[in-house]
Amino acid sequence: MVMILKKLTFILLIGAILLATLLFFIDYHVSSIGSRNLLTVDEAPESDAIIVLGAYVYPNGRVSDMLADRLNYGYDLYRLKKASKIIVSGDHGRTDYDEVNAMRSYLQAKGVPREDIFMDHAGFNTYDSLYRLRDVFLVKKAIIVSQEYHVLRALYIAEKLGIEATGVGADTYVYPGMKYYRAREVGARAKAFIMAGILKAKPKYLGDTIPIWESGELTDDGKS
Repeated sequence: MVMILKKLTFILLIGAILLATLLFFIDYHVSSIGSRNLLTVDEAPESDAIIVLGAYVYPNGRVSDMLADRLNYGYDLYRLKKASKIIVSGDHGRTDYDEVNAMRSYLQAKGVPREDIFMDHAGFNTYDSLYRLRDVFLVKKAIIVSQEYHVLRALYIAEKLGIEATGVGADTYVYPGMKYYRAREVGARAKAFIMAGILKAKPKYLGDTIPIWESGELTDDGKS
């Protein structure tokens, strides 16, 4: 019995080492590909659209600090005429939680015209956001905005989906919980490697096309 337990422990240990090694190489692979197209606001090329990826919004509708930084960077890109349209993509899968209208309101308060803001209500995760960017909004060339650790994965997904994309890291300080976010990112990059690099899976929801050259008002849900 003792020998069996020792063998089992050894097998589990080897398995854990192999899994950790695999995750490390996938993490490095995704990061390396993404970093090739990571630029500053000033370096970003003119594109079809700026896409700001969602993050936590408080129950009162106030955007979190992390999300505010993403929106501010997105606004700076818009102000510099890097693109004439902004897509805010996030989770609006429940009536009691709405990232996209909060993001849209934030940008409108900064002076972005309503027709220049498109809301992606079904950006439930980064893969879905990028897939819908291509197939719903028909964007071929985009600037992706999020914190750097997240942008690298988004850029990897964009490349695998055939989107010409550059990314801007919207980091202004070390955010609370960054150790957790970075640890979780290892698993998220492994998932992206499978979803975008191997399976080419469809998003949770696709829907009708809303071309980026039309008006962002077409994405209204009555909360504007």
